[in-house]
Amino acid sequence: MARKRNKPRRGGWFSTDLSLPSAVQARTVGIARDSALGPIIKGAPDAGMPDSQFQWYGSQSFIGYAACAVLGQHWLIDKSCLQPARDALRHGYEITGVSEEVKARLRELEKRQRLNDKLREFVHFGRLFGIRIALYSVVSPDPEYYEKPFNPDGVGAGCYRGLVQIDPHWCTAELDAASLADPTCPHFYEPLYYRVGKLRIHRSHLSIFIPYPVPDLLKPQYKWGGVPLPQRIYERVYAAERTANEAPQLAMTKRLTALKTDTAQAMANMSDFQQKLQDWTELRDNYGVWAIDKEVEDLAQFDVSLADLDATIMTQYQLVAAVANVPVTKLMGTQVPGFNASGEYEETSYREELESIQSNDLSPLIERHLLLCLRSVGITDQIPGVSWSPLDSPTAEEWAAINKTKAETAQIYAGIGAIDGYDVRRQLMGDPNSDWNNLQELPDEADESMLEAEEQHGEQAPATVEQAAAVR
Repeated sequence: MARKRNKPRRGGWFSTDLSLPSAVQARTVGIARDSALGPIIKGAPDAGMPDSQFQWYGSQSFIGYAACAVLGQHWLIDKSCLQPARDALRHGYEITGVSEEVKARLRELEKRQRLNDKLREFVHFGRLFGIRIALYSVVSPDPEYYEKPFNPDGVGAGCYRGLVQIDPHWCTAELDAASLADPTCPHFYEPLYYRVGKLRIHRSHLSIFIPYPVPDLLKPQYKWGGVPLPQRIYERVYAAERTANEAPQLAMTKRLTALKTDTAQAMANMSDFQQKLQDWTELRDNYGVWAIDKEVEDLAQFDVSLADLDATIMTQYQLVAAVANVPVTKLMGTQVPGFNASGEYEETSYREELESIQSNDLSPLIERHLLLCLRSVGITDQIPGVSWSPLDSPTAEEWAAINKTKAETAQIYAGIGAIDGYDVRRQLMGDPNSDWNNLQELPDEADESMLEAEEQHGEQAPATVEQAAAVR
């Protein structure tokens, strides 16, 4: 008698459906040989947790740059990577530490080199690939310029060509003996050089953005970069899109029809029974009329409830937004049903995320770029800095309230004699958000006339230029 074989269990569409250890292990076959993750997976039984659970977590390994690029074509993944970059740069920044003349020149260079687009690309593709490498392109007479540590004095007039960004799959990391063997090294497990084509570039000539770093143990697996956002989000995006696609299908098939008939007779003449069902199916909508045999057949209809289906769909997108650390209202562009929170906490958390991107990732890049721009035009006695504008955009009504508060504050200080009208005028002229920032400076002779009037008459100085001229 032949032995009956058990059919293999069919896997689902999600990683959690792969409950069999063999199926999960199949997902870990692609682990690189030089990765430290292999021994961890093999040592799962000694890890103090169920082997199947550990194998599932261990299967969440690096998906590769090519897979990241393919997944980045999806609108939701791309928007999750791009939206923080756009929001962090929306209000711009102010250049500090230089004169107004130099500041105007730097702004002109920024427009010419499209710096804002490059900054947005730096964050966008950094989140997409888990790492982004920006090179400060310098034409130097020294053939070993890039192999030596960065020295601003080595950048002569007209040598700086701007920022160049390189996708990580074009770069090969090189580590020296200290960074590989000495854990006390400040740059342990950090590449000392990157090879890009024929160039061998010291890391000091680069700005490297890694939004989601990994421990030293996993750095070889991730090619010395970090976790890409598509890797963290792809399963949640798939679940959200599949759930959204179920909605129109449920709407079209929400009514289930049950035909009560003689099953034995139907099975005896299957072809006629199937033809009968086909004829009924053609009339099965809200506009057709069904005719059945009242003596033999009975018909029942069951409706699937679609209540709270929209909340179920948006819950999946809420999970996507949580992984991307972007408020779901901004990611989806709509108010989400099914959540009673006002969204204030999410906005605050998102604002902190943008401020972190500005201060930790973009500011060093911009300051180095501006410094090289100054060196390239022959200015060496000024060091530029960056001051970011507030992330919030007050409405016209809020600006009116702010300016009113400023006016009341100035009135209080003037009332106690701390300032006078000229101080208030200077404050208005220097406030870019004031409606009076286009006022002109008072002529110098007006101040002299007011001083003479005080000496001659012992009275309070005139408040306007016209009064000063009359006294004179």
